[in-house]
Amino acid sequence: MKILFTNIQELVQIRDSSVEKVSGKEMNILPTLKNAWLLINNEKIEDFGEMNALPEINVEKTIDLTGRIVLPTWCDSHTHLVYAGNREQEFADRISGLTYEEIANRGGGILNSAKTLENTSEEDVYEQSAQRLKEVMSLGTGAIEIKSGYGLKKEGELKLLRVIQKLKEEFDLPIKATFLGAHALPTEYKAKRKEYINYVIEEILPQVVDQKLAEYIDIFCEQGYFDVDDTNTLLAAAKKLGLQAKIHVNQFHAIGGVQAGVENGALSVDHLEVMRPEDIECLKNSKTIPVALPGCSLFLSIPYTPGREIIDAGLPLALATDYNPGSAPSGNMNLVVSLACIKMNMTPEEAINAATINGAYAMELSTTHGSITKGKSANFIITEPIPSYAYLPYSFGSNKIASVYINGNILN
Repeated sequence: MKILFTNIQELVQIRDSSVEKVSGKEMNILPTLKNAWLLINNEKIEDFGEMNALPEINVEKTIDLTGRIVLPTWCDSHTHLVYAGNREQEFADRISGLTYEEIANRGGGILNSAKTLENTSEEDVYEQSAQRLKEVMSLGTGAIEIKSGYGLKKEGELKLLRVIQKLKEEFDLPIKATFLGAHALPTEYKAKRKEYINYVIEEILPQVVDQKLAEYIDIFCEQGYFDVDDTNTLLAAAKKLGLQAKIHVNQFHAIGGVQAGVENGALSVDHLEVMRPEDIECLKNSKTIPVALPGCSLFLSIPYTPGREIIDAGLPLALATDYNPGSAPSGNMNLVVSLACIKMNMTPEEAINAATINGAYAMELSTTHGSITKGKSANFIITEPIPSYAYLPYSFGSNKIASVYINGNILN
């Protein structure tokens, strides 16, 4: 079906030709058209332009968007959306004074989620996860990455990845799957880190690859979890089997994870709340994109990724939610964009670029998503009547999204 949207107050993130990502000063440039029209043809964007130059077009439907802004859907490149249950008791424990690490050390955190998963059927995990996915789509997410990581054993990890596979089959948006078996040490492998890495490589990884359950490999490279040697070992084994890296680094400590990611050709290095000058320098002239997760910083009351320093160094930056039950129980990309402006000193232009085209790059989707470009997927957000796109991060407590289109179809 051909649909023509007219009288758009502002059409945001228009790109005549697709770009992979934007970096440094380019991140503060957000191309737009005011008083615009947009034509979609079935699943694709066919054309756009200014209303004063609208040609005669035969369409099945015309929609007047007077006073409304249109922009591409958010591209959320780092989530743990598939899990069982929740961890609100740990939220209360942290308010009472316990740290994230103290909760983990007494059997909470990731181990808690792994235990809950073990006692939850695959069907139930799918139903819980499908509801979360529907919610984030209604909030404007039109492409998403989902990690495993709450199984820790072969049976649990494969269960999570099968659920992600079913979500791919049932939902009409790009979903990228990441195998995060090395998320934490199961109780039986406590003080046996090397043995566990070998178990992941020898027992789980081949099954993941043989069943084609993931595009990427991840590891929590962090003090108290897995070190740089573990990271190099796992990423090298995964690369031989065709899985590219997207890894957790520098959340609480800088231990060389950024360097390991770049050396192993990681698509992205994510978290980066603790960054040294040498970490920023290492990312220069690489294809690895840094990804900030400000929702996690808000929820855990930890430092925010130094986005201003990263961008001013000439680097690209992507934004994602880190949606998970323990440290970021929200998949709202609108809040993430607001936090980037409020807490990371990013401009609205930089934040929107980071959450659209750069988020798409962090999932290898730049050629199909992340901008309003002819031939790309018709995935876009229509706002309520608002004065400007800067109003989206400004109104951080309100939902200003009127409707979301995925592949040319409006979400119910």
